[in-house]
Amino acid sequence: MKQRLSGRTALITGASRGIGRGIAERFAAEGANLAIHCVSNEEAALEVAEIAKKLGVQARVYKADIGDQIQVSRLADEVLRDFEQLDILINNAGLGSTSIQRPTISDATDIQWHKLMSVNFWGPVWLCRVLVPHMRQAVRSDVIMMSSIATRSLSPNFGVYAVSKTALEAMAHTLAREEKPHGMRVNIIAPGLVDTDMGESVVAATGRGSSLRDADASSPFGFVCTPADIAATALHLCSEDGRYITNQRIQVSGG
Repeated sequence: MKQRLSGRTALITGASRGIGRGIAERFAAEGANLAIHCVSNEEAALEVAEIAKKLGVQARVYKADIGDQIQVSRLADEVLRDFEQLDILINNAGLGSTSIQRPTISDATDIQWHKLMSVNFWGPVWLCRVLVPHMRQAVRSDVIMMSSIATRSLSPNFGVYAVSKTALEAMAHTLAREEKPHGMRVNIIAPGLVDTDMGESVVAATGRGSSLRDADASSPFGFVCTPADIAATALHLCSEDGRYITNQRIQVSGG
C-alpha cells in the first residue's frame, strides 16, 4: 500500500512531545521526511528522529525558541538548507493559559500578553514569512495552524490564550485565500482537551481532577482525545484525501 506522504517533507514545530510528536510519528509512518523542532527537550526530539529514520525517512532535529524572531529565522534557514524542498508546515508549538497563571483580561500584564502572543501568533507569522515563498515552488504545499476550542468557548481565565489563537486563525484564513493560486492549502485544527502535558495542567487548573484519567468519564465517548486523533486529522488534510480542502477550521473535540 502506497504511503500517503511519500516524497514530501514536513517541518513540525513542538514535535518532541504531545500533539507535535504524534503528528511527526504518523507522518514518518506515511513516508514524510521530517524537520523536527523542539524548544528545549532535544533528547526527546532525537528519539522522534530515530523512530522516523527506522521507518525509512530522513529526519533532522532543530532547537529554537519560537517566540524569538532571530531564532525562528535561523530555524527556517537551516531547514531550507538541509532539505531540498519543504512542502508541509505544521505550526504546532504553543503555550497554554496555565503557563501565565491564567490571569483575567484586566489583570494580565504586558509580559504575560507578550509571552503568549510571541509564541502562539508571532512565531507562525515569522515562519510563514520565510517559508511560504519557498513553499510556493512545490506542486502541492500545506500549512496547518494548531488552534484551540478556546477561540469559541471564550472561558474566563483563558482570555489571553484565546486572543492569541484567534489572531492565529485570522491569519490562517487570510493566508489560505492569498496562497490558493500557488497550490497551497492552509487549514486550522482546533483541538479540545488532549492527553498531553498541557492537557494535564488544564485539568488540574480547572478542577476536573488530579489527572487526565479523571476527565475521561466526563469527556465525549468516555475518553480524552489523544495526539493520535489530531495526527489523523492532520494526515487527512495533507494527503491526497484532503486535496480539495483549504481555508477550513476543523474542531477535534468530540462535539
